[in-house]
This record gives sequence, C-alpha cells and structure tokens, in this order.
Amino acid sequence: MNNEIKILLVDDQALFREGLHTLLSVQPDFNVVAEAANGEEAIRLTVQYRPDVILMDLRMPVMDGVTAIKRIKSVLPDSHIIVLTTFDDDESVFDGLRAGAVGYLLKDVSSEKLADAIRSAARGEYFLLPSITAKVVAEFSRFSRPPSSKQEELVDPLTAREVEILHLVATGASNREIAETLVIAEGTVKNHITSILNKLSARDRMHAVIRAREIGLLH
Repeated sequence: MNNEIKILLVDDQALFREGLHTLLSVQPDFNVVAEAANGEEAIRLTVQYRPDVILMDLRMPVMDGVTAIKRIKSVLPDSHIIVLTTFDDDESVFDGLRAGAVGYLLKDVSSEKLADAIRSAARGEYFLLPSITAKVVAEFSRFSRPPSSKQEELVDPLTAREVEILHLVATGASNREIAETLVIAEGTVKNHITSILNKLSARDRMHAVIRAREIGLLH
C-alpha cells in the first residue's frame, strides 16, 4: 500500500523485539522490515532496507544506540529515529535527541502512543512523552531569551483557540487526544496546528513549544 510505513526494530532483547513486532504488525499501515540486536547491525540493515522509521534502544552490546543514531544520520540524514528505552535520565534523553532522534519513548508506553509516534516520525515530526517534553523545554529555556511581548514577536498573533491547542501540544497530547479534549474534529486540530507552526515560524510541534516559551505564550 502507498502509505505503508517501513519499520526497523533495534533492541538487544530478542523477546522484546518479537513482542514489539507482533504488536506493530496489527497496524495495517506498518511493515516491520527487519530487526537488529545492536547498533552495528542497525546501520547495516538501515542501508539495506531504508526504513521510514527506526525504533532504537540505547544500551546494547557491540554498539550503543546513541553512536548508531549518529552514524545512521551521517549516512542517511533523512532517517527518522525514535529512541525506545527504559531510561529517562537527562543524559540519556539529551544524548539521544542531540544525536538526531525525532522521538523519545519509554518501553512502558501505550501501544496507541507508540503508533502515534511512529506515524508522526514518518511525517518528519517530533514526538515526545510529556515528561520528556518538560525536560527538553526546560533545557532549551536555559539558553533562550527572556520572554518578550508576543505582540512584538508575532506579525499574526495566535487566536485563543490556537493558544489552547498549543498548551495541549506542550503536554505531549496527540491530535486525536486534543480533538477529544476540545470536542472538535481531528482535521480541525491539524488545521490549527498548521496555522500555529506558520505563525511561530516553527519546523514542528516541539519547535513550536520552544518558540512559544521564548516569547511568553507558554510558561
């Protein structure tokens, strides 16, 4: 099918890979094309299969996930890599994202969130859990300018609804969750988010949250 998302699984635990493969295979638009037990295998299989999304553990033998992410991004810069691990300490989070990952999830994530993350990554968007989002925004805020007047920063200010949606985006909510919370259509949420990105000159949802913090729209 045209919208099929090819996925590579990278984890040193065979049983976990097997369970994840089974879980993802339920989704009609997912196709797990290969599995790797370490970062070295991941690089080889990425070049061979050109997956749309790579789910990457961090701590593995032979070659760790952060090193593998860096090397994959150097060979195939357009690769979309999601860290899927049990570690959420600051060092692991920032190392993974700095290496080039577009998402960071913990292994206890729900199957629904994981599926949302894979589809977001395939579109080139960032996807982080609320706890991870908070860490990233706090870290970026340390180096950001003091909040200024949004009137000075934005040629076209956000509407009240857009600000409301932006606050939900900052919690890590998916489009579907935002739609359910605000009792509006998911398509309407997508339109609002497109408008938010344009107004904030943001590349993606995470960049929009960081940009909004810089100009005082989020605190």
